Amino acid sequence: MFIGHFAPAFLARGITEEAPKLGTLFIAAQLVDWAFSTFAIVGIEKLRIVPGMTAMNPLDLYHMPYTHSLSGTAAWALGFAIVIWLVSRNAIAATWGAIVVLSHWLLDLLAHGPDLTLAGGEEKFGLGLWNSPWIEMPLEIGITLAAFCFYIRRTKGPVVPPLILLGTMLVFQAINWFGPQPQEAGTGIYVTALLSFGILTALAFWVQSTRWHKSLVGLAVSGVRR
Repeated sequence: MFIGHFAPAFLARGITEEAPKLGTLFIAAQLVDWAFSTFAIVGIEKLRIVPGMTAMNPLDLYHMPYTHSLSGTAAWALGFAIVIWLVSRNAIAATWGAIVVLSHWLLDLLAHGPDLTLAGGEEKFGLGLWNSPWIEMPLEIGITLAAFCFYIRRTKGPVVPPLILLGTMLVFQAINWFGPQPQEAGTGIYVTALLSFGILTALAFWVQSTRWHKSLVGLAVSGVRR
């Protein structure tokens, strides 16, 4: 999954004003992929290109115990929650941040082949929807659009910024699905991933500066940036 990972960010922000802001939740949604791409650049975690590895991409994610094991993802979620709590002193915000980080492993469980572990061991898990594009593609687009629409309905503000964010997400996803597949593993793959995460996160911070939650009424709204 790629843009599907951002669905929990939209949902969390739509559910409650006490959740972290959208830009922060976009960081949470892809935090373990930020970490994996960084670790892969320096050789701590690894992937290789195996043509035909799955129907949708040739990525063999054979060594990623620190970011994509369940225990590793949980540790990143806990660390993110601690940072949110230290900054905001809000346990609810910290909890929502952790939930969004942890959602990454659960969504990867649907899409990946058996390359996810519980704690970096030999037993690996993955339901393999990357081998069923007629299921994975509409599922990923569907959950993203549903979560985005929920966020829009639960917040107020101009519609153009979130539509630009959504459009950029869909363009990036189309490139991911239909663009040229990588021929070899290397720094270029990881830098491209980091750049795409950075662009979408920057747009999410922009969107959050233009919208406020519908639970904010009366005098509370006057202090919100529109």
